[in-house]
Amino acid sequence: MTQKSSKERLWWAQFNALQMGSGWDDTDISKPQILIEDVYGDSHPGSVHLHQLASQAAMGVLETGGFPAHYHTTDVCDGCAQGHDGMNVVLASREAIADMVEVHASAVPWDGMILSSSCDKSIPAHLKAAARMDIPTIFIPGGSMRPGPNQTTSLVAGDISLRQKRKDAISAQEIRDYYLTGCPSVGACTFLGTASTMQCMAEALGMALPGSALAPATMTDILRYARQAGRMILTLVEKGITVSDILTPAAFRNACIIHSAIGGSTNATLHLPSIARELGYEMPIELFDEINHQVPHLGNVNPSGKHLTESFWFAGGVPYVQLLLKDMLDLDVLTVTGKTLGENLEDLQKDNFFERNLGYLHNYGLTRDEVIFPLEKAEEKGSIAILKGNIAPEGSVVKYSAVAASQRVFTGPARVFNEEEAAYQAVVDKKIQPGDVIVIRYEGPRGCGMPEMLMTTEAIVCDETLNGHVALITDGRFSGATRGAAIGHISPEAAAGGPIAFLEDGDLIRYDIENRSLDLVGIAGKPVTPEEAAQTLAKRSEKGILPRPKRKGFYKRYTDHALSAMQGAGLD
Repeated sequence: MTQKSSKERLWWAQFNALQMGSGWDDTDISKPQILIEDVYGDSHPGSVHLHQLASQAAMGVLETGGFPAHYHTTDVCDGCAQGHDGMNVVLASREAIADMVEVHASAVPWDGMILSSSCDKSIPAHLKAAARMDIPTIFIPGGSMRPGPNQTTSLVAGDISLRQKRKDAISAQEIRDYYLTGCPSVGACTFLGTASTMQCMAEALGMALPGSALAPATMTDILRYARQAGRMILTLVEKGITVSDILTPAAFRNACIIHSAIGGSTNATLHLPSIARELGYEMPIELFDEINHQVPHLGNVNPSGKHLTESFWFAGGVPYVQLLLKDMLDLDVLTVTGKTLGENLEDLQKDNFFERNLGYLHNYGLTRDEVIFPLEKAEEKGSIAILKGNIAPEGSVVKYSAVAASQRVFTGPARVFNEEEAAYQAVVDKKIQPGDVIVIRYEGPRGCGMPEMLMTTEAIVCDETLNGHVALITDGRFSGATRGAAIGHISPEAAAGGPIAFLEDGDLIRYDIENRSLDLVGIAGKPVTPEEAAQTLAKRSEKGILPRPKRKGFYKRYTDHALSAMQGAGLD
């Protein structure tokens, strides 16, 4: 097999000497070179085990005549960044990781690349970098964490954290018990948050091996997927199949369909357009709305359903959803197997993939149909809606599959906050009343990096007096685990002079998910006409937006140049 770097090695003898000084021998330097890049590190359970997958991938590369080299750019964890300024750099980290993978992949003429990550920002970062480099590439998902006690997830933290701040509401023993059981293994948190959603999106796009997304991180299946990826990358190299052959507009549409069907995270509406942008594709936010009007919601997976991601994989995972929706999908798209999606599904059926793991579900007393609904049992279409109106002229996003039916149309007085921390404290101090619409602004990409609002949304749903009776709107974003009436990504954002910057306490806010609207409908508690609302917002805008704090370094570069959330919040 021809080696891509042969010419460069002749230009400068030190190239070979440096690699041999790293432990390679003179046969290794003549083999096809495969970059294995992961986010291995000690930052969180989604990354700490990835060196094991990388080692298996390396064995697969060696078995098929290539030579692997390991590189690492670790990621950070949203959960560790909750409640402090660390959350402001989490979305921006997507760009930093993508840039570092680009650096690693550009400095040497690699023949192919294997990328591995588990979580929220590292997966889209890897896919952005893959699109940018456009060489043969396979993505290895890092899999699912084990369930907590009584089929709970790490988000028991919401209830624990709220009660910790209220006098005599929790014991030290209960807190310690959560610390010891909340995250019982490596892997991505076992709800369909952004981490799990993006593993599914990598597979739905054709960039991960069929069935690999959300495999339990503690079972041997995930190691076999990694070894197979190492073997398969040489096939892609030999056939000359690159990322742009796989990440086509049809592949992105397929991914949107799967996202809708499983009830994926709202953050995918940031990540998929940002990945597509790397390939020169515009992925309009309206595409999500179009598809969600058509696709049945099949995934009964937390937070939009009852069960956990491990059970979703046992039930057949992404391939089973693709099988159910095959008439809606483009089955001719190419994937990292070198085969089409349709051929992959046929191969999985022949290999008994769809039946092999059902016994694990039975261990929990579950059947497949309880976890992935058959088409005839789907109660509604889609899971994500794009709302527009005089508060969000460009758009906003809500995950209505996690919103109670009683809250899908809502009108209430605004309680306005210029930062999440103040809104959260108001919930803790019981200063928010049932019927309020909490407005959190200056939290968009240019405002302060677009942090997620999970701490506040969890405080709301864990407060019996507020759960189901309060809505939240923001130009920030949400965790994929967010439950309840939460509307985010409002664009234009406050820091860009969007209308959300000019809302005031007591304004009446109305949203209607079915009719896809989000509007200011009253001033000082009194209803007004659309014309009066427009005039009021225009008048208020004359005073301008709040001055933004001085920033430095990478954080400044991101907040100075970030695109709108409707364009994926990447860098311009």
